[in-house]
Amino acid sequence: MSEKGPENIGDVLGRLFTARGWGRLSERSRLEEAWAEVAAEWPGQTRVLALRRGVLEVEVRNGVLVQELAQFHKRKLLGELRKRMPGQTLTDLKFKAGAW
Repeated sequence: MSEKGPENIGDVLGRLFTARGWGRLSERSRLEEAWAEVAAEWPGQTRVLALRRGVLEVEVRNGVLVQELAQFHKRKLLGELRKRMPGQTLTDLKFKAGAW
């Protein structure tokens, strides 16, 4: 029987965060904060839905704004998000009309 001795607290906390899913929540919060900063021109008009395979899905309050964002602001918004989230892979933005 071999005894390992005390474990590193960082390893223990890392396993705990992974098991509880807290790392994903923190990443989600960072993404929502970054989006709020880059989309500050449209307060309360957009919200983050999901990040899937590098594509950030954003819900927008009306169809007219969906078109405006997609056609005129998408490239700039994506560039600003990439600056604010350097460790995150962001390849595209997808806007969807919705109401909440």
